[in-house]
Amino acid sequence: MKLNELRDNPGARKARKRVGRGIGSGTGKTSGKGHKGQKSRSGVSLVGFEGGQMPLYRRLPKRGFKNPFRKDFVEVNLGRLQKAIDAKKVDAKKPITEAVLKEAGVIRRRKDGVRLLAKGEIKASVTVEVAGASKAAIAAVEKAGGSVAVTASAKSPAVSESNK
Repeated sequence: MKLNELRDNPGARKARKRVGRGIGSGTGKTSGKGHKGQKSRSGVSLVGFEGGQMPLYRRLPKRGFKNPFRKDFVEVNLGRLQKAIDAKKVDAKKPITEAVLKEAGVIRRRKDGVRLLAKGEIKASVTVEVAGASKAAIAAVEKAGGSVAVTASAKSPAVSESNK
């Protein structure tokens, strides 16, 4: 075999369709788009159109409520936290904050803060400072001899004086 004999497998590359190149090609004149009308022109948008029938997205009822102010927390389970402590990525003697978790690779981004959940078990006695924690998670950490401090997230707006 020589370099100048290298070829692709037959049929591996399909030639592009050259449209509008004379009637003998089969795709001349109207380029295979038929005659006139919306679909023969550029910028056509018939997505969801059902020929005058009420489209599906309008037949179905609207449901629920999407709260635009909802907080999106990063969830960290106790089992994942224990794994990070066992792998020496997180120092159990120092307070565990959101910044420590991000640096250790336990979480990717902070979003609106970190919420501690109770899945898995924790053996180490740790001090955890997070934006939120479930009651079961707090109980599990305290049972292991640690403590959980639920703080206001850095990204959340400060409470104004009028709300007090």
